[in-house]
Amino acid sequence: MSEAPHGMPIKTPAQLVAAIIAGFAIPIIIIVLLAYYVDNSTRVGAGTDSLSNAEVSQRIAPLAQVALRDANAPPVYKTGEQVYHAVCATCHTAGTAGAPKFTSATDWAPYLASGFDTMWRTALAGKGAMPARGGTSPDDYSDHEIGLAVVYMANNAGAKFTDPPVPAATPHTESTAAAAPDAGASSAQAAAMAAIANVAQAPSPSAVASNSADAAQAGKALYQQVCQVCHAAGVLNAPKFGDKAAWAPRLKEPMETVYNYALHGKGAMPPKGGSGASDADVKAAVDYMVGAVK
Repeated sequence: MSEAPHGMPIKTPAQLVAAIIAGFAIPIIIIVLLAYYVDNSTRVGAGTDSLSNAEVSQRIAPLAQVALRDANAPPVYKTGEQVYHAVCATCHTAGTAGAPKFTSATDWAPYLASGFDTMWRTALAGKGAMPARGGTSPDDYSDHEIGLAVVYMANNAGAKFTDPPVPAATPHTESTAAAAPDAGASSAQAAAMAAIANVAQAPSPSAVASNSADAAQAGKALYQQVCQVCHAAGVLNAPKFGDKAAWAPRLKEPMETVYNYALHGKGAMPPKGGSGASDADVKAAVDYMVGAVK
């Protein structure tokens, strides 16, 4: 039995050249195709856009920036809806921590019954789990903007409140702006404003009243040193001492609300009348003035 002779697959020089070219060309083609595939596939790795113009600009941006604003330009206030979504929605959307749920008439009913002014002061001063101003500062949102947010939430729960009046000055100084006399203000108003400014620099009247254990005496002392600046003559719309008609609208509200006005300010009146008196002495002064109209 004979065997077939074994032969080489490459028998001619042309075949040898073709084999050599194929040995180099095929791997190169495969590498090129793989590189093209990888380069055009979706890149999901971290940092793939690290050299983009936006990313580079963000990395080299300065930490602090200065924003110039014309001090004489009229203030631009955010709407109640904008303040709600930026601040209040965190708790009021879902009713977190006992907050009345947005649009829930049942949850809001007790608050609506107290009136807008009380709700506004509560939002500014804080209540229960809610921090003052929703955890913001006057530099973030003015009193007026907080009031707009209260109106927005209340009206979405069935109220028909109107927006608080726009203050005449910058959005972050409205507590004193309301007290600032205009060109036609009387000399009594101007004198009252100057006196209020001086009260803030005076020693706390509680130091004078602390020697007496009688709360009535403490309230009278604070009234004479601080409150009578406006309440004695009824300037700046302050209810005049002893004037039952002027005090009647205030006394329709609970005494806790009246105390709250005195402690945290109302209209042109600064918190605690601009003094450093204790809460107890301020309440005693309120009791003293209320007692004069009963």
